[in-house]
Amino acid sequence: MELHPENSDSVHWFTEHVQVHQEPLRAWLRGRFPVLADPDDIVQESLTRVWRARVAGPIQSPKALLFTTAQNIALDQLRRRQVAYLEPVAEMAELFVYEEGPTPADTTAKNQELEFLTQAIQSLPDRCRQVLTLRKIYGLSQKEIASQLGIAEHTVEAQVANGMRRCAEFLTRLGLP
Repeated sequence: MELHPENSDSVHWFTEHVQVHQEPLRAWLRGRFPVLADPDDIVQESLTRVWRARVAGPIQSPKALLFTTAQNIALDQLRRRQVAYLEPVAEMAELFVYEEGPTPADTTAKNQELEFLTQAIQSLPDRCRQVLTLRKIYGLSQKEIASQLGIAEHTVEAQVANGMRRCAEFLTRLGLP
């Protein structure tokens, strides 16, 4: 990101109105998009885009622009990841396969992944584990979970996001994607 020292007003504005939101933005991205591999790249790209927007003209709400920009970048990354992931699967379906069913190595790898995921879920605090299990394993809606556990729907949403983030962190510590 280009910061021109000769334009100290712009640097001061950027430092005071944009850069101060860098850590809250990083935390918000981790909570809102727990599957993102590296929110730091999104934070940097967002800061750069807000800087460029400021060069083009005044900005009424720098914080709002920063968070909206980060959200859009994150959603774009998730969309690209989905498209990139789905295309090879389509190509694989067209290949001629000699034997049907998973190989012993595939089965072992899948069982190990399930074991790691089970450990990740078991490492969660009780309420978080309970909410995440009801939502992701049993497929209950947020409203159903809130009613069943006697908690607010917002709490269910927060617990699911927290659980997903913690599971992703657990798996990352094990060196899994």
